[in-house]
Amino acid sequence: MDENRGEANRGGQIRGTAGGTASVPLSVLDLVTVGAGRTASQALRTSVDIARLTERRGFHRFWVAEHHSMPGVASSSPAVILAHLAAHTERIRLGSGGVMLPNHAPLVIAEQFGTLEAMAPGRVDLGLGRAPGTDGATAAALRRTDRLNEGADDFPQQLAELIRFLDDDFPEGHPYARIHAVPGPVQATSPGGVQSPARPPVWLLGSSGFSARLAGVLGLPFAFAHHFSARNTVPALDLYRESFQPSGVLDAPYALIGVSALAADEEREARRQVLTGALSMVRLRTGRPGLVPSPEEAEAHDFSPMEREFVDNWLADIVHGTPDEVRAGLDALVERTGADELMITANAHGGEARLRSYELIADAYGLPELG
Repeated sequence: MDENRGEANRGGQIRGTAGGTASVPLSVLDLVTVGAGRTASQALRTSVDIARLTERRGFHRFWVAEHHSMPGVASSSPAVILAHLAAHTERIRLGSGGVMLPNHAPLVIAEQFGTLEAMAPGRVDLGLGRAPGTDGATAAALRRTDRLNEGADDFPQQLAELIRFLDDDFPEGHPYARIHAVPGPVQATSPGGVQSPARPPVWLLGSSGFSARLAGVLGLPFAFAHHFSARNTVPALDLYRESFQPSGVLDAPYALIGVSALAADEEREARRQVLTGALSMVRLRTGRPGLVPSPEEAEAHDFSPMEREFVDNWLADIVHGTPDEVRAGLDALVERTGADELMITANAHGGEARLRSYELIADAYGLPELG
């Protein structure tokens, strides 16, 4: 079966254009983080503010990621959040970075993203991952099964099924041949139908070589989670490029990498802000997930030697400092990895720091004010 059938001409929806003096397009990954003393409603309003700001400053796309059972991350329902963002933006591409395919029936995802495409025609991306986006017990509750390895092992088959639903092209005789994801292409072929047959381009996400190879073999765009698997970035991108086969989607590889980056007016303030995310990760990795602590709480925390080592290693992979320092760090990352696009995620306690960071990064690259 050709998993890329119906994908022609989507390369234009995938490849971005660098703005200002940036060497590659700049995009945003938002986790809808909830800081201590703040509510999920406030976090979602901040996400809208960031989407509007980055749209105005010429960032290429804005993605949200699926996570579960984490008090400090309110992005358990990407499709719902994206619908909200679509109502508050006009130009920026919106997408999932990603939806965790094994957690959901492929038909449900096709319906959700067909609906999003109808809401925001021509600017929706469907990024897919095979990890659960949570711990094993929560994944079992989501999937109503404890056979978690089965979902990951079946990922290529689930992906093929999802693409068939998106393109509405199951072969005659297939059990799903008469099942249609609506909104979707079937509406264009129905009597009197005027529905656009367009559908969101599919991206594969990963933090190891599995999805890198699969994306390459299928000729799909690939997004690598450098922000939490930095040691694997170059090997995974090399594997993607080596495995790449031209398709109806892309004639050449296209890879973006997610990178944690935070700029502040002063280097010390940037350090204060990223320390909040580091402490949050310490607690998550030790089975104590919670809200993102304030800078004051993070500074006052008495880190054990083991925690300090973790924090130092974690912060080493976060590009942070003054705008010039952040720009230099991002440019060096592009040079080292050959990434075609950078997707920046700024994790901090408060929305003000994140908004300021994106504004400063836009200024550092001379991104225009688009109004």
